[in-house]
Amino acid sequence: MLKLFVLLAFMLVSFTVKAQKRPNIIFFLVDDMGWQDTSVPFWDSTTAQNHKFHTPNMERLAKESMKFTNAYANSICTPSRVSLMTGMNAARHRVTNWTAFKNQKVDAMDSVLSVPDWNVNGLSPVPGDSKSVYATPLAQILKDNGYYTIQCGKAHFGAYKTIGANPLNLGFVKNIGGSAAGNPASYLAEDDFGYDPNHFRLQADIPNMQQYWKTPTFLTEDLTKEAMLAMDTARMKKKPFFLYMAHYAVHLPYNADKRFVQKYLDAGYTKREAAYCALVEGMDYSLGELMNYLEKNDLTKNTIIIFMSDNGGYSHPPREGKDNTQNYPLRGGKGSLYEGGVREPMMVKWNGITKPGSINNQYMVIQDFYPTLLDMAGIKNYKSVQTIDGKSIVPYLKNPGLKDSTRSIIWNYPNNWAGGDFGEDNSFLASIRKGNWKLIYFEKYGRLELYNVKNDIKEQHDLSKQFPEKTKELARLLTQKLKSYKAQMPFYKSNGKQVPWPDEIK
Repeated sequence: MLKLFVLLAFMLVSFTVKAQKRPNIIFFLVDDMGWQDTSVPFWDSTTAQNHKFHTPNMERLAKESMKFTNAYANSICTPSRVSLMTGMNAARHRVTNWTAFKNQKVDAMDSVLSVPDWNVNGLSPVPGDSKSVYATPLAQILKDNGYYTIQCGKAHFGAYKTIGANPLNLGFVKNIGGSAAGNPASYLAEDDFGYDPNHFRLQADIPNMQQYWKTPTFLTEDLTKEAMLAMDTARMKKKPFFLYMAHYAVHLPYNADKRFVQKYLDAGYTKREAAYCALVEGMDYSLGELMNYLEKNDLTKNTIIIFMSDNGGYSHPPREGKDNTQNYPLRGGKGSLYEGGVREPMMVKWNGITKPGSINNQYMVIQDFYPTLLDMAGIKNYKSVQTIDGKSIVPYLKNPGLKDSTRSIIWNYPNNWAGGDFGEDNSFLASIRKGNWKLIYFEKYGRLELYNVKNDIKEQHDLSKQFPEKTKELARLLTQKLKSYKAQMPFYKSNGKQVPWPDEIK
């Protein structure tokens, strides 16, 4: 009995020591932030948009990290978040649009096409949940390997009243403000973040933040304070932490952050656009606060920081300017499979691995973070119930000169995000990128568009007629990928038939 006790004690100590050696990880995810919504240029030159925004802490991180200029996510938030937490492509996990209430679709109506029966309930950690994808969440594996896992801010992994709506069911041991809500009803603590005891609003479901009600603070700064308190707890427990710092910013509503808005009003921007710019700067200030916390507590050397956005920038009113001009030089915005809807600002700081101030042009996609973070944490031989589509980017972090132009990544959006009012490029789409070539399939119109995104980042020149063989090649490859993932496609209302596969378009 004594020998058994000694053995168990040794195993516990060994596990604790191993866990303490693992790096801390901060995954800083911004909501609806466009590729150009920063003073850090992610293109080969600085644009007017870069001059518009003030993000000194992103600039600070860029000097200390590796910047990725070809980083991708899905065009809508929940699909990206589920891909991050499962390592699965959205075509496979079938959470292809944003989630809200249990068993309810959120798609706009269309006169021609019907949306397939996608997984409207989101992510589930248990088998058998209807209209959900069953998967082993990333946070669960990190927790099982000694991490203190913190969800702070927007969760939006599952629909209201489903198991996946609560981050504590997905491997997080601490949940700060995360629920089924995709955005806050209000960022203002003085308004109780929009909570009304007499009228339920899903957007006002910001749990564990009531201590800030009736104070003159802003949700972004309050979440940051709570994140630092949670990291304090991890330090007291002597555990490495995984902080999923998932800000609601810079999603609508555009409440003015009084700390930063005046300079943008003075510069002549409209009240809504000034408020948006202040949301961006408030998010950036949060990043700086977390970096300062690491320095103050001697955690910088052993903490990995990853910066990312979940989809392209919102490019319609109340943003200032004409529709789909806000992400210039990229075309389109949130909901679109043009670059403006899927290309994201991304940086990785990993002490001793990434070269400060370096730039990496290798394309990657958000599901890559599942195997990447586990690789970074030194967690091997983990088991997941799902097929992992993501690929670890650690080799590219270690060797920025490494390139792979043979990989193909795809998007599947058989949904109708906002209807025709926002144009034809935000609904019923599939796309593939391989090397510098990108093909987009407009399912409603039976149209294929081909672009060379290296030479034509603005996607102004459709080359499908000029390069018919390349168009056919990518259409075949996209079809093969979609079929291998058992991807869903929309149906014609007139006859109930599925739209053609990309390789069936003449």
